[in-house]
This record gives sequence, C-alpha cells and structure tokens, in this order.
Amino acid sequence: MIAVKKLLLINAHSTEGHPINVEITGSRISAIIDPRSQGELSNFSGEVFDCGGKILSPSFIDLHTHLREPGKEDAETVDSGLRAAVAGGFGVVSAMPNTSPVADTAGVVEQVFALGQEANRCDLFPIGAVTQGLEGKKLAEILAMAHSKANVRMFSDDGNCVSDSLLMRRALEYVKIFDGVIAQHAQDPSLTIDAQINEGALSARLGLKGWPAVAEEAIIARDVLLADHVNSRLHICHVSTAGSVEIIRWAKERGIKVSAEVTPHHLLLNQDLLSDFDPIYKVNPPLRTQSDVEALREGLADGTIDVIATDHAPHPMEAKECEFNSAAFGMTGLESAFAIGYQTMVKTSLISLSSLVASMSSKAAVIGGYSEYENGLMVNGPASLVLSDLSKSWIVDREKSNSKSRNTPYHGLEFEGVITDLLYRGEWVLRDSQVIS
Repeated sequence: MIAVKKLLLINAHSTEGHPINVEITGSRISAIIDPRSQGELSNFSGEVFDCGGKILSPSFIDLHTHLREPGKEDAETVDSGLRAAVAGGFGVVSAMPNTSPVADTAGVVEQVFALGQEANRCDLFPIGAVTQGLEGKKLAEILAMAHSKANVRMFSDDGNCVSDSLLMRRALEYVKIFDGVIAQHAQDPSLTIDAQINEGALSARLGLKGWPAVAEEAIIARDVLLADHVNSRLHICHVSTAGSVEIIRWAKERGIKVSAEVTPHHLLLNQDLLSDFDPIYKVNPPLRTQSDVEALREGLADGTIDVIATDHAPHPMEAKECEFNSAAFGMTGLESAFAIGYQTMVKTSLISLSSLVASMSSKAAVIGGYSEYENGLMVNGPASLVLSDLSKSWIVDREKSNSKSRNTPYHGLEFEGVITDLLYRGEWVLRDSQVIS
C-alpha cells in the first residue's frame, strides 16, 4: 500500500485575521486546527510547513481567461497561461473559446481540457462557444459540450456579442436544461463599428471613434429581460459603466438570475491614460471615466457585481506596438489581479479581505458550477490553497511575466500584496513566488 502524503500548514492567518493551522491528507483538507490545541500538533506525523504568519485562503478562480491554444500559440499556450495563473494565486481557470478552431464542439473543448490536465498546474475548465465559429448565426453544440468529458457549464461568445435576440433566447433555454449559464459580452455591434475608446470629450479630442456606454447597457437591459422571461441564468462579462451597474442592480432586486464580473483594470484604470495614444491601454470594453470606475467599485462592494475576473488577454508584441487603430484589444491580468483588488477595494475600506477573496473564489465557483470549490476553506474540501503576504510590495516587470505575452499596462507600478505560495490539490505548484516547473 502506498502511503498517503500528509502536510501540516502552521502559523498562518485566515482572511479574518485569526491564527489557523491546516492539515492536508493527499489532495484534501483533513483538519482545520485551532493553533492553541498543541496536543493535535504533537501527534502529527508528516511534513510541516511554517507559513510565517501569511494569509491562507482558498486558491482563486478566474471565470474569464484567454489561453489562445489551440491555434494562437504565438500569444499564449495553455501551459504558459497556467504558469501565469499559478503565479497570481489561481487554482482554477476558465478558458474562453476564441481559439482556432473555436471551442464550439465537444471535440475542441475536450482538447483544451486535456491540455489543462497535461499541464497539471491548476484546474482548467473550458468555456464553450454559444454560436458556431463565434459568428452569431447558429447555435453551437451546447448540449454536446455539456455532456462531454469537459463537462462544460459556461458558454460565451466573448469578443463578440450574441446580438440576435432570438438566438440569445434559445441559448438561455438550452443551458437551463442542465443549470448552465450564458456569459454575455455586452456590446451592440451596430453601435460600436470601428470604435476605439470610450465615447466622450476625450475621443473627440483625439479623433478616435467613440464607444458609447449605451452599447453595453442596451444589451444588458435586453438580456436581463430575456433571462427573466426564460427563467435561466445570465452572467455579464467585464461590466464597465455606471449605467450597467444600475441595470444589474435593478435586475437583482427583482430576483432575475443574473450575475456579473468586473476586471481588475476597470477597477483601477480610467480613460485618461489613453491621452498619448498608447495601445497598451486599448481594451474591450474600453477604459471608461473615473466616475464609472467609482461606480464599479461601489457595485462590487454592495454585491451588485459578484466577482473579479481577469479577462487575461495576451497578444504578441506586434499586435500592440503599432498604430492605435490597428492595435489589438486586451491586456494581461492573471499575475496582478489579487494585488489590484487589494489596492482598490480593501485598502480603500470598501470591502474586507475575506470579501475580496470570496469574490475571487467561492462566489466565482457558484457562478461557474464548480461545486467542489463553492464552500471555500473547509474540511474535506480540495487542498488548493494560496498564501499571500500583505506586508510586502512588488513592482510589476513585464519581462519577468510567466505569460508568453508582455502586454501588461502595469509595468513599473508598485502594488502591495505578494502571492508567495500555492498548493494545487495538495501539491506545491508555487513556492517563494516562483512557479515550480
């Protein structure tokens, strides 16, 4: 008989600030121990790891990651993307379907799922496309993907909006069968033709085609009504405007089954950074006004917005270092997400550390259908845990990124909150902020 590995984490603190010791047997948490119970510690036989007073929490879950593989490996691969995820404290990653070929069949989502298992750094759950080829014309193989080995529960055409109302209704009806969710990229395509940045005085001054807030808000308003009509689950990707927050708040007050996410960059950055035409800040949806930023923070604080999701969008250098109108939309975000959430939400006293962690873990698990992770840190739960040191700061260096791409907008910025160690199902995948090969 092969002995089951045992590990004891001592001298840690919970997100509420209480001292905590955690015993791990194999891939599961076997005990959560009051550190004052010295008798339990003395009887332990196995590896002991001193956490040095760091914060111990469930590993993070990202509902919105672009891993690019298959087909776009010049920007990212599953392995490199999951290295970046691990460095950011993520134990679960949801991969968007805008690959080549598009993840719109059972075969492609199973390929992505297998690549995640091969990398064996964290859990990788593919998101299936809503429509064939992300073209918005015919529904993809939603039921086949749901019943595949990948067990897909979230579907999205992210990067494109499901703008056809009948198609959106049918998609909501299909996922209702298995309690799945449609994650909508809210962007009315007719209102954003050739749009580059947020519509307003700045876009007019720079001579760039504006991206009106109503292009997002109109789709959200339509879709929450459709979700209510069908009684199905809707998730709104990367909310970016104050008006969107109000619509989602209205829908939740009426009991409509809607959830929403906000990205770290929309919590931190605003449109003023685009004044010198730097494409590093070009993103979809665009950076908005500071008043929008404040509304997004308030929405996350009061629960209107449920989770932080990175929208990690790696691109090769040539896709960003070019004329603004030709530059790709998107920025990387996995490695800096926790630190930005900590700076914008906890340091500003808008939410507690435990609430921040919940918005990046258990709440995301509920939306994504990752039931194993829904209850956070608990006995018999998966031993996928992250240690963070809030007493230390770090400076973002794009050349040291674990992602293949370097299109981070945070290069040179200093943040508090260092992710130091990560356990994935009882095995170390990050130690001293270094990804274990």
